Amino acid sequence: MGKKSIETLVGLFVLLGIAGLVFLALKAANLGSFNSGRDTYTLYARFDNIGGLKVRAPVRSAGVTVGRVASIKLDQKTYQGVVRLQVEHDVQFPADSSARILTSGLLGDQYIGIEAGGDEKSFAAGDTIKMTQSAVVLESLIGQFLFNKAADAGSSPAPQPAPAGAKK
Repeated sequence: MGKKSIETLVGLFVLLGIAGLVFLALKAANLGSFNSGRDTYTLYARFDNIGGLKVRAPVRSAGVTVGRVASIKLDQKTYQGVVRLQVEHDVQFPADSSARILTSGLLGDQYIGIEAGGDEKSFAAGDTIKMTQSAVVLESLIGQFLFNKAADAGSSPAPQPAPAGAKK
């Protein structure tokens, strides 16, 4: 092998490495699957607390990704987070379905989970999911637990000394 062919192979190897890094970066940023030409429709959901939910987070039902979070905004009147969802057109949810913000694993990324209801009527484009459950924020749970433990410790009666002359 000549010097030129070795340099060409090294260059090709470096380009493959860069392409691999770009692929991993896109996957890590949830950008690996651009819309891919699928038709979607828009649903909205309101949450009191969206936690760490991000734009482009998956929308899943029964563990299957059926859409993406398109945008997150704050409603200036109700001070709720308004999440715009882009759901695949071939997936129609009943109008009494509910949406929850869930976490992948213990400390993983958050996503929207849609649990299908039993209504015969389905959501139309632009509808709002009425039944929602906000994100569970780990810091709030820990704070609540510690507060309850402190309140329990403060409310328990202190041991009373035995009256004088009482036998043990």
